[in-house]
Amino acid sequence: MIKRFITLLLLAGIGAIFASLLFTYVPDSELNRTADYYAGHTASDIGAANIVTAIIVTYRGLDTLGEVTVLFLASSIVGLVLSLGQKQHKTQRNRVAVGELLTTGSRFLAPLIMLLGVYVFVNGHLTPGGGFQGGAIIASGMLLLLLADPLRHFSHTLIATLESFSGLSYVALGVLGLFMAGGFLDNRILPTGTLGELISAGAIPLIYSLIGLKVGAEFSSMLASLSETEDLK
Repeated sequence: MIKRFITLLLLAGIGAIFASLLFTYVPDSELNRTADYYAGHTASDIGAANIVTAIIVTYRGLDTLGEVTVLFLASSIVGLVLSLGQKQHKTQRNRVAVGELLTTGSRFLAPLIMLLGVYVFVNGHLTPGGGFQGGAIIASGMLLLLLADPLRHFSHTLIATLESFSGLSYVALGVLGLFMAGGFLDNRILPTGTLGELISAGAIPLIYSLIGLKVGAEFSSMLASLSETEDLK
């Protein structure tokens, strides 16, 4: 009873905080100095039609590197912990019957889902989306295959190779920005091109493609490890 009362009290306190923020919120009448610079100079400086993309990839590239690193550590820890569990609980696996319609449908839809993921991160400098979103969509295609056939196995070596290659290439592009342009992950190591076209915004499409592959590989690695662990129960 006391625990429920404390929980309700805590929820009421959080609700009061959010309510005060909601009712006292007053939108800014004008952009602050930093936002005004981004809005006015992104197109000319970066060549990206999507201002959010330019901020994430270039202006705060070190922050994005930190996010990718955290995701890499999380996927590595999940893989390590689950691999230890597999060694301690080895049992005989029996393949369950899988419907032909479900298998065929998943094989048809998964490539289309992954193609959509590629489209999202390749066009991240033009439309809403980017590497993280595209990578998550790619991993959802793999999840569909695992749901259709829970005992399906994917090559961890291939996934790890793809993740390592994309991660190292991403960092290498960042370092090139230090020597060839104005800073880490500066997209102007390549020509910025014409604003609004697919081949534009310098190295941002390439950077986002590497982030998308890396994120997709990391999520896929976790899904594959979870699936294999579930088989052993």
